[in-house]
Amino acid sequence: MNFTNPLVYGVPCFLGLILLELTYSKTHNLKNLYHWKDLKASLFMGVGSAIIAALIKTISAILIFNYVYEVFNPEINGIRTNIMGWKSFSYVWWVWLLCQLADDFTYYWFHRQNHMIRFFWAAHIVHHSSENFNLGTAVRNGWFTVLYKPFFYVWLPLVGFPPEMVVVCLGIEALWQFQLHSVYVPKMGFIEKIFNTHTMHQVHHAKNLEYMDKNHGGFLNVFDKIFGTWKELDENIAIEFGVTTAPNSYNPWVILTHEYKDIWLDTKKSKNWFHKFMYIFGEPGWSHDGKTLTIKQMRKQVSEQEIN
Repeated sequence: MNFTNPLVYGVPCFLGLILLELTYSKTHNLKNLYHWKDLKASLFMGVGSAIIAALIKTISAILIFNYVYEVFNPEINGIRTNIMGWKSFSYVWWVWLLCQLADDFTYYWFHRQNHMIRFFWAAHIVHHSSENFNLGTAVRNGWFTVLYKPFFYVWLPLVGFPPEMVVVCLGIEALWQFQLHSVYVPKMGFIEKIFNTHTMHQVHHAKNLEYMDKNHGGFLNVFDKIFGTWKELDENIAIEFGVTTAPNSYNPWVILTHEYKDIWLDTKKSKNWFHKFMYIFGEPGWSHDGKTLTIKQMRKQVSEQEIN
């Protein structure tokens, strides 16, 4: 069966909603919600990301996902059976729900590792680098994330989910993620107990120490709650958006590559190969001499100061 990626229809909606939010903000005393140079940089990177993602997703879906699916789910006498012994999944409704849940679980770990491994963070920081939180920021995506993202999801066709189903579920996840980038949606009561919402995603985009590396979920917040990364928005805390190592530029190339440059410079600080490895694949902020700290180290330091 062939399915159309829902992002094909989503992109025109993205642009329309950005224009609507932009117009509303300029006419309702929220003129600081959008900055023209920042928006232009975000849109430029969004267009580039969409073009690159289309190419990479075609490769991942047609080559990687299909190859893995065929190898681990061979068709024998017209029936596909996983090499582990179970019948490969069909297109019935409950399999779609199961695939979307599996996608959400995978997205959580993919997203969380983008914050925990500096080499991945160098690609993902692009999305967080704006000090504005709006629908324009939603399309501010790095161009290099798509190079490794398929490998987080390859287990789905491996266990028997059809590649087309996986691609559609990825698209649905992206649509949900887009609409979370709005300050106009208040807390949503009971929905907050299950789903990842707009206020929770504001926490995720904050550079306040108490908020950083929280709320990595896609549709659901259950995985954040299970694995200890969930944080509710505290209306008594003045939220600050952005990152602590900002590119300080509206130049798209600088925004896309500044963290890679910082990694390169950091690896030259020590001749020890373990140190070099950690500067690339350790947590963002790690340093061999303690001159910069990870978020965990900063929180521990603050906690010790409060005790003393």
